Amino acid sequence: MPEKTAATTASTGTEKVTTTAAAPDTVLVTKVPKARSLWSDAWHDLRRNPLFLVSAGLIVLLLIVSAFPGLFTSASPRDADLANHYLGQPNWSHFFQPDWLGYDGQGRSIYSRVVYGARASIIVGVGVTALVTIIGTLVGMIAGYFGGWVDTILSRITDIFMGIPFLLGALVVLTSFEKRAIWVVILALVFLGWTQIARVARGSVITIKQADYVVAAKALGASTTRILTRHVLPNALAPIIVVATIALGGYIAAEATLSFLGVGLAEPTVSWGVDVSSGREQLRNAPHVLIIPSVMVSITVLSFLMFGDAVRNALDPKLR
Repeated sequence: MPEKTAATTASTGTEKVTTTAAAPDTVLVTKVPKARSLWSDAWHDLRRNPLFLVSAGLIVLLLIVSAFPGLFTSASPRDADLANHYLGQPNWSHFFQPDWLGYDGQGRSIYSRVVYGARASIIVGVGVTALVTIIGTLVGMIAGYFGGWVDTILSRITDIFMGIPFLLGALVVLTSFEKRAIWVVILALVFLGWTQIARVARGSVITIKQADYVVAAKALGASTTRILTRHVLPNALAPIIVVATIALGGYIAAEATLSFLGVGLAEPTVSWGVDVSSGREQLRNAPHVLIIPSVMVSITVLSFLMFGDAVRNALDPKLR
């Protein structure tokens, strides 16, 4: 009769060890894959997404240009030479030289203004996104977690702000300021832009607060602050990050639009929106004065939109 064997299995970390009774000296080691969290799983997908890699590369380049413009050009964006450089045409063979992209109506290097203009646009986009994310997350968490009359009041306030057209409301707010510095534009956009993230955060918190681990934390006597910071917020961050990333490009476009209309940033601030506004006067004679900064705005907005789409696809299991 064949000899009967018995198997004993023990698990140690990420390895499964199996020993047979018939051959006690034989040990079979089987690797058990380690479970990945939502964030590690998302990062695993993002690294293999060409859309994410291209957009992330462009964003990193824009951040470097805005932080260290002197590395890319030695020309000043404010030096004007009307006698020699008035509406000078681009010299495409002079890479990274002051005359590479031509000159504007005041004889200033368009290339240097494109390089230095990235700083204002990036500061506005990142500053507005950071503030609206903080404000919107706080409002949404409080409304979604406590519910009742607190949710009713905060939701109605959010609805009132959402009913105000974004660009029209920002235009009205900015016209009340005589001098419109970067921080003024940021605060004006934050004043009207926090509502979308507040609604997203509220919906996520309403779903998460019914989870078993939140109910267990309440039963164990955990404080409200601990529950919100240790259990609710980490699990509600995914949709908030997606919305904030996509909205960042929209805030950069909003700043350029307001500057083009003459109510955003103004001289002597170097900004792509300011250059687009001044370039419309030479559209027929020298279209490159308007087209080049417009293309930079489009590339920047498109980079953040592609980045946000890639992050959304990685964090949303339904889209995989």
